[in-house]
Amino acid sequence: MAAARASTRPPRVGDSPSVRRALIGVVLVVGALFILAPLVVIFVQAFSQGFGVFAATLAHPDTRHAILLTVLTAALAVPVNTAFGIAAAWAITKFDFRGKRFLLVVIEVPFSVSPIVAGVAYLFVYGLQGLFGPALEAADVKILFALPGIVLASMFVTAPFVARELIPLMQAQGRDLEEAATSLGASGWRTFWSVTLPNIRWALLYGVVLCNARVMGEFGAVSVVSGNIRGQTNTLPLHIELLYHDYQTVGAFAAASVLTVLAVFTIVAKALLERQGAGRARRPSLAGPAAKPAGGKA
Repeated sequence: MAAARASTRPPRVGDSPSVRRALIGVVLVVGALFILAPLVVIFVQAFSQGFGVFAATLAHPDTRHAILLTVLTAALAVPVNTAFGIAAAWAITKFDFRGKRFLLVVIEVPFSVSPIVAGVAYLFVYGLQGLFGPALEAADVKILFALPGIVLASMFVTAPFVARELIPLMQAQGRDLEEAATSLGASGWRTFWSVTLPNIRWALLYGVVLCNARVMGEFGAVSVVSGNIRGQTNTLPLHIELLYHDYQTVGAFAAASVLTVLAVFTIVAKALLERQGAGRARRPSLAGPAAKPAGGKA
């Protein structure tokens, strides 16, 4: 009876070998044309005039300053956003309070707001004609067209990355382990370091990698608040644009190759973290019921 029912079942779209081959072929062609080809062109153009020109471009003071400024921005913005993501995920998943849904909406705001709009908003807040502009000028504190503005804009754009990776995982894990640790007398910090952090470390690292890549590649918001001052407030993406507008095509591609290497490294790190996290999640179930921890969680 079951065999007869299976024989009368209409075939699915992917059941036919020819359809599968066609779909795979389309994906490979589109991926090669729109993803792989631009990456290849970047490196071909970067080395089109030889390694000496490539090395000289990267050694130029403006390029070195852009790279250092980008690294410094990431070194300041990523740890702050990591701490924010952990705190937000902890508050949302481990406590019940009024306004929880509103906090979730606030965390998602940077994903729905254009980075350029965010940069303009910072102008109206910290600019000379902005909300805090006169007070900052009186105190001789410079936010915009300087490092603080670049860091603030980068933090705004990348604020949700860590939190978005942690919240679903911590919601799925529940509160049982933390409540058990608290009932045994563990402090809040001890519970976090000994119970929560080991269970979220792969998702946390995954979010940090994505956050770092986005900070280093951010263009829109930073272009508004930095002022595009060559050799002073230009991050690497802004420096690439200036080189291209100055008709220094090889230099622009040479600088772009640095960001491309970062993108490839991010993809590799992302794949390794996903593999590590999936492997850790599968091991307890493969070991059987006896491998379950005392809390009863698999």
